[in-house]
Amino acid sequence: MPELKTDPRGRTRRIYKWYATPWEMLRSCGLAEFLKEDITVEKLDRLANAQSDTQAAIAMQKAKQKLFAGIWERKTA
Repeated sequence: MPELKTDPRGRTRRIYKWYATPWEMLRSCGLAEFLKEDITVEKLDRLANAQSDTQAAIAMQKAKQKLFAGIWERKTA
């Protein structure tokens, strides 16, 4: 939950004390009881740590470009 602070110009700023990836947030909610039998938190941790955050962001950007290129091709055709 962000802390709201007002700067000298009167604008409200959100200050986050803790940053986390979606996986970190999900893991902190105690998801182990909801996983299938053959999937463990340890397996998911290994999968999440297989790429750095930067590598994952680059891969996501490439996938988005590929997806949107297909959409634009269909619209112009």
